[in-house]
Amino acid sequence: MDLLQAPKAAALSARDLRLATELVMGVLRAHGDLDRTIEEISGKPLSHFDPEIATVLGLGIFQIRYLTKIPKRAAVDEAVELAKFAKRRSAAGLVNAVLRKCEPGGAEGLVERAGEEWTRRALRSLPSWLRARWEKNYGREAMQALARASLAAPPVVLRVKSAEACEEAARRLELGGVRTHRAKFSPLALVVDYQASRNRGAELEANPYDAIREAGVIQDEASQLVAQLLEPGPGELVLDLCAAPGIKTGQIAQALGQGKIVAADRSVARVRTMRRLLKGIVPPEVEVLSVRLDASAKLPFKVLFDRILVDAPCSGTGTLSRNPEIKLRLGPEDLPRLARLQERMLGQALEALAVGGRLVYATCSLEPEENEKVVEKVLSNLSGFRIVSRDEHCVEFPAWSALLGEEGFLRTRPDRDGMDGFFAAVIERQL
Repeated sequence: MDLLQAPKAAALSARDLRLATELVMGVLRAHGDLDRTIEEISGKPLSHFDPEIATVLGLGIFQIRYLTKIPKRAAVDEAVELAKFAKRRSAAGLVNAVLRKCEPGGAEGLVERAGEEWTRRALRSLPSWLRARWEKNYGREAMQALARASLAAPPVVLRVKSAEACEEAARRLELGGVRTHRAKFSPLALVVDYQASRNRGAELEANPYDAIREAGVIQDEASQLVAQLLEPGPGELVLDLCAAPGIKTGQIAQALGQGKIVAADRSVARVRTMRRLLKGIVPPEVEVLSVRLDASAKLPFKVLFDRILVDAPCSGTGTLSRNPEIKLRLGPEDLPRLARLQERMLGQALEALAVGGRLVYATCSLEPEENEKVVEKVLSNLSGFRIVSRDEHCVEFPAWSALLGEEGFLRTRPDRDGMDGFFAAVIERQL
């Protein structure tokens, strides 16, 4: 995925870059199904093929089975040329033979489907351990819906500066050829009607994101909800741990209006990126101090904070559509390790919270070990803290009732809510 940000990718035309992005992301989302299809068509195990040839075959099958605008013949010919380019000329005939046996799948692009064939592909594209886990935690029907959602391209969502600015932003986007509609939960969110937009006019076809970036910040709706839970007040002191790349930091700064934010991350490179991205987003009355620190170690601050956001590193299983490479690198053994890290971060952050202050602990994971179990374990060893209740949240955010559990936790799911899967707990210090 980093290659899509490389200079060679930037040199592509907007149309070619969009196609390259669709191919890369689509192959990653459907990786498991593509591997199984290679084996079924060829009659050989995947290990029989050199990695380069397996990649070429997967790319070709994806174009034939998942896309409709690329003719099968063109996909086969290009795959043969790619095999030669990869210095596997001897395998060019094999690539040609396998792909010619592959029949088009009838899917009209990467859109979410509920049919039996789409479900089959989605389940094959999900690691078996994650299928079993989700079926146990959510039930078979929800597991299948989550699998289908992980195979579909996620929505493009824009965050504007204020709820009042939404109408004007939507109007300007419409003039630029981008149709949008208001999101269901976040008052700051506009969802791009991408299919309707991209069929309109040469300007949008040239670069569909120009008008979007001018109107606001691209940020998933669930991510916006997490930052809104913090509810900072003017003049308060805010700590944003694990802040990079700074999207939520910018949102907090705009909500704060005036005050100070300490934005921390353990990576020097990510801190530098955050500083660059925050330019022009943070109001002049808000001071942002970006620092490098390890949030799992004892925090070095001699002051207490009115608001703290702990957007903890996690498995990311709520974002498989947006970050499909997670399916290739994550294993069940990673969850306990991540949970221990999250517990340390939350414990350190709570010590830095002022009396009467509010802390939001959040992950983009669907796994209980990283979410409610972390909160429960940390709070069981502390006194003077409480979880903000569902009733209180419903007063503050009445439109969010469907996202709030009885224990007061916010949970979103891509299959149910049309946004990334997030968990958030709001904790206040009483003593």
